[in-house]
Amino acid sequence: MKAALELIFIGVSDVDRAKRFYAEQLGWGCDHDQRVTDGVRFLQVTPPGSACSFAFGEGITPMRPGEQKGLQAVVDDADAARADLLARGVECTEIDEMAWGRFVFFNDPDGNAWVLQQLPARG
Repeated sequence: MKAALELIFIGVSDVDRAKRFYAEQLGWGCDHDQRVTDGVRFLQVTPPGSACSFAFGEGITPMRPGEQKGLQAVVDDADAARADLLARGVECTEIDEMAWGRFVFFNDPDGNAWVLQQLPARG
């Protein structure tokens, strides 16, 4: 069976604030922002170059705000990724050097935790 991970849900407390953070501050594409019914709003964002998108909204997940931890994306250059986050006003950690890569950690406004990893050189 072939399977591709393409959508992950995130719990947020304020959909408009989360949209500003992900789409405007981080610069991720806002693919959908649909009010389906009075109690359901579906919003989907996708990081540039990613095959996986992230969804949040009203009435779409039982996940509590800030409950999603350890979301990890691979970047080409941890230094450049950290510099980009800082330039966009996103608080993040110093680069954490480990044998299995270089890592930068940050949270969204609700405390959902993200990790950016630069893979080690292969060879």
